[in-house]
Amino acid sequence: MLCLEGVCKQYGAVRAVDGVNLVINAGEMVGVIGRSGAGKSTLLRLINRLVDSSMGRIAFDGAEIGRVKGRQLRRWRSRCAMIFQQFNLVNRLDVLTNVLIGRLAYRGTLSTLFKYFSRGEKAMAVMALERLGMAPQALQRADTLSGGQQQRVAIAKALVQEPEMVLADEPIASLDLHNAAKVMGALKAINGEDGITVICNLHHLNTAKTYCRRIIGMAHGRIVFDGPPQALTMAEIQKIYGTEEESEAVQRALESMADEADAGLPAMAGVSL
Repeated sequence: MLCLEGVCKQYGAVRAVDGVNLVINAGEMVGVIGRSGAGKSTLLRLINRLVDSSMGRIAFDGAEIGRVKGRQLRRWRSRCAMIFQQFNLVNRLDVLTNVLIGRLAYRGTLSTLFKYFSRGEKAMAVMALERLGMAPQALQRADTLSGGQQQRVAIAKALVQEPEMVLADEPIASLDLHNAAKVMGALKAINGEDGITVICNLHHLNTAKTYCRRIIGMAHGRIVFDGPPQALTMAEIQKIYGTEEESEAVQRALESMADEADAGLPAMAGVSL
């Protein structure tokens, strides 16, 4: 269980995250939505400890992780794998080595640098790539892959960390509809088959409603909605996205996509603000 109590992050006069209280149970698939600047990315970075909170407490299974350092911090980041919009792969390295870099927390930097990996770790990496449909590309350089392929490699890299939780920061923002569906399907499978908790920042409201059983809406650094997709009424959407005109535009787009889905047309794109 992940627990945040009164968590804040201050940048000068701006509170990017403002007094967040949140409990995420093991095995949940959670979508975090909100406008740009709502605090979504900062929230995930606080959990992963890429940035430190200005105030409050973050705990996982009862152990406070908000102030861990050194080896304990590296271990936490392996338990709490992060997937980024920019993929964070080393372009000049092959796909297999990029995945194996996910084992860094379990070995020294030097052995990783010189590609000293055990046979078991290599088998683990190949299995992760196979699961993501990327095993045939294992020996290709990362920069030869499409964006969607690179993101699936990034997910495989997260899997070999043997995480208990995966944090995905707008993982489909730069992808086309086909690849976005593959990436979201992979995250949903990891959650459903492995029981790994997934918290996913999403720019598209309809994507969150399609893939996530729980949605958290943020505005101005605060949580303004927390519940199942079916509870996202027009009033709740307005709390998240602001003005009535913008919220109505979101609702109209959702209704249009629902009509397209009924007609058998793809409706993956969703609504973004």
